[in-house]
Amino acid sequence: MDDKLTSYTKFSGCGAKLGPALLDKALCGLKQPEYENLISDFSTSDDAGIYKISDEIALVQTVDFFPPIVDDPYIFGQIAAANSLSDVYAMGGKPVTALSLVCFPKDKAHIDTLRKMMSGGLNKLIEAETALVGGHSIEDDELKFGFSISGTVHPDKVLYNNTPRLNEKLILTKPLGTGIINTALRGGIASERSIEAFIETMRTLNKTAAEISMEYAVSSCTDVTGFGLIGHACEMTAEGHIGLRIFSHRLQLLPDVLEYAQMGLIPAGTYRNRDYRLKYVKNNETLNRSTIDLLFDPQTSGGLLLTVREDQADEMCRKMIAKGVSAHVIGETTESGGIEIIE
Repeated sequence: MDDKLTSYTKFSGCGAKLGPALLDKALCGLKQPEYENLISDFSTSDDAGIYKISDEIALVQTVDFFPPIVDDPYIFGQIAAANSLSDVYAMGGKPVTALSLVCFPKDKAHIDTLRKMMSGGLNKLIEAETALVGGHSIEDDELKFGFSISGTVHPDKVLYNNTPRLNEKLILTKPLGTGIINTALRGGIASERSIEAFIETMRTLNKTAAEISMEYAVSSCTDVTGFGLIGHACEMTAEGHIGLRIFSHRLQLLPDVLEYAQMGLIPAGTYRNRDYRLKYVKNNETLNRSTIDLLFDPQTSGGLLLTVREDQADEMCRKMIAKGVSAHVIGETTESGGIEIIE
């Protein structure tokens, strides 16, 4: 048995999230009692659940796991941890503890593979100052790995994903294209430079971006993951009071992503995202096909998407860039609801 994760995982599924339309159907009509201290639960599209513990502390909880998207088990562990931690940062919180979740094919994979995955995950948890306190494992034909993360946030400082305001700029803190590069990688087409950038962006924590954003007047925040940039932007405009104008030429892309998109190397998740959310893009009929594919590309361990007061946006980006964060203004809030794309 070797150490390549593709040797014992289906891999073709890439750990794609269930499509947003399917999730909406599954959760539609489900209700629970109105708990006095429950701030955010599954009934909203927020990135994590929030439960108030005291006037000063609220608990932030989230969970994420998926099959490998790279061959190296250590790197996969790093990516899995960075991805799991991201939702806490998106809610304005600080991650505190982690529980590992492991589905392991013991008859196909060597136990050293699991050790390397755990080591990679622990590396990122340590970087995030988050204690690994335990976990749960089961035998499964398909290897999957991730973490349940608990964090804390002041109840009055929670960041929601649907509270943008007028006169704000829209900022994205990582380049796009992980879904497309993953498709190129599985097809044996991805270049070395695109693979290196793909790995580096996915295993980079959103910690620094989140910490810097706390110094500014950020009104809403989410992380860009499986629903793609537009899917998560739609959640920002869900209340219908404020819209977004996104300038596609300002988007930062991973190397060679546009070329791969034009070649038709598009993951299945893109089509699911597009089918459900394209109608929310007001000028979708005039957009270039490659632009649409990039906007709906499902991301793994993507960046933070946030709105901040327009007079603070450039300064915040400069500070993030100085700290190694790929932060750029990609749009602005508008009075009318919905999303408009300017190519």
